[in-house]
Amino acid sequence: MENFKEFIIEGRDAFVPCLSLDCVIFGFHSGQLKILLLKMRYDELWALPGGFVYKDEDVDAAAARILRERTGIKDIFLQQLHVFGDPNRSDSKRNKNILEKDGFENGQGDWLTERFITVGYYALVDFSKVELAIDYSSEICEWQDLTSIPSLIMDHSCILKTALERLRKEINYQPIGLNLLPAKFTMPELQSLYEAILGKKLDRRNFQRRMLGYGLVNRLTETRKGGAHKAPYLYTFNNEKYKQALEEGLQGGW
Repeated sequence: MENFKEFIIEGRDAFVPCLSLDCVIFGFHSGQLKILLLKMRYDELWALPGGFVYKDEDVDAAAARILRERTGIKDIFLQQLHVFGDPNRSDSKRNKNILEKDGFENGQGDWLTERFITVGYYALVDFSKVELAIDYSSEICEWQDLTSIPSLIMDHSCILKTALERLRKEINYQPIGLNLLPAKFTMPELQSLYEAILGKKLDRRNFQRRMLGYGLVNRLTETRKGGAHKAPYLYTFNNEKYKQALEEGLQGGW
């Protein structure tokens, strides 16, 4: 589907009825946890990136496709989060107004005004590798700080809250960072990521001791140049240990 009008007219026959996907895309930049959001057309509200499932398409494959369209990333860390099915979650009035403003009539696109159940996902991406792209229903696509999220449409605030709770829970028994940080990073940068996710400060020495004890990171001989203080060593993730920790879990919480 090459344009918005074609998307609307052919959507009823192309997509699984009354089913949508919405995804919380986490990134990390300048010590801040970021969320990728879309500014909706004809509206002051923002939304999580989302889309629909083709009738011959696997749901997880649809989520990967939608995220690839929004971020340009093919190999993405993506997990199904929850099914959101409150009968009042769909904003049929808003969707009808958008259709009318775009000149649709005689029932064209009325499938968008029906009740939708959405499957929520969350993704972890390297901020520096993302190529932002708007979709048919949006006019802006940009990163927003987790600490200053604008008003979101429908139940997207609930989806975001659920994703953050899941991420904070999983960080206690699984490694986090491989998909959010560049290939080389400093220990303070890794700790800053954990602190941004957890929303609290962590003891520097204890954090470093635990990370090294898990064997998740390898210290390089290189250092981060250009700072005002002593140049910190750079690290990379130990992919084998990281994969093992994902499968077997880690001991203890933060």
